[in-house]
Amino acid sequence: MQLLELTGIFPPVATPMIRGKPALEKLASNIARWSKTGIKGFVVLGSNGEAPLLSHAEKHDLVRTAAQASPKDLLVIAGTGCESTQKTLRLTNACARWGARAALVIPPHFFTGRMTERALFAHYRTLADGADIPILLYNVPKFVHLSLTPDLVSRLSEHPNIIGIKDSSGDVRLMGEYLRRTREGFQVLVGSGSVLFSGLALGCPGGIVALANVAPEACVAIFESTRAGDYEAARALQIRMIPVDKAVTTIYGVAGLKAALDMRGYFGGEVRPPLLPVTETEKRAVASILKEAGLIHAKQR
Repeated sequence: MQLLELTGIFPPVATPMIRGKPALEKLASNIARWSKTGIKGFVVLGSNGEAPLLSHAEKHDLVRTAAQASPKDLLVIAGTGCESTQKTLRLTNACARWGARAALVIPPHFFTGRMTERALFAHYRTLADGADIPILLYNVPKFVHLSLTPDLVSRLSEHPNIIGIKDSSGDVRLMGEYLRRTREGFQVLVGSGSVLFSGLALGCPGGIVALANVAPEACVAIFESTRAGDYEAARALQIRMIPVDKAVTTIYGVAGLKAALDMRGYFGGEVRPPLLPVTETEKRAVASILKEAGLIHAKQR
């Protein structure tokens, strides 16, 4: 299987919602606009896409819409992690049929205490053996309450169909260990917008970061400046974007991300219960952060 190069910036996109249902036409229009910012592709059905709250039919519609709306030179990656190995494999191969070029796979975590390295190794190896598209591991301790260790990732990286990992831990030392201990060609992608510059400077080829939903141009500029060796420009822009990244991830979550998308002229729309929308006070706080970062004008809200 030919290696996919995951160089550049990939937003893990929000799922636009209207009256409780995914708004496919809004997703397509968002993709059309994102596609002009210098990004290299999209992740659908990720945590920012509210994947755990979506039905199988909705996942089908979202992946197919993203694949049809994306320019051919941009990659569509689908989040396919489920609690069982068999269900993950079925969804992965379904997403391949629907147009995804790779799968981002969160580890199973309901039975966290039994998700030993032996269990996780068997899960990912079985998946990689049977998947019709390449697999990306997904390290996101804040959601799954376990971390993929460097030893486990190193062993999994030897499988030819496991091509990389998204690391959303925010731990630069851990990213460095992934880079140091995995095979040549294995792609370690930054998963937190607040450490995008740090990860790129370490040698990560790109990032899958929520920040790229609302500030794709800034993320691309950080990437390009770092690649060009202009670390001062990349550092300055990274520092300016940290409050934005925190607002749309750790502080206000998906609801804050969708509010910020609306303020930036994209379509965010509703969140799906049990998630709640941001309050008016929270919305004003998000607007203030975007203004301070230069992403919206003073009169916008």
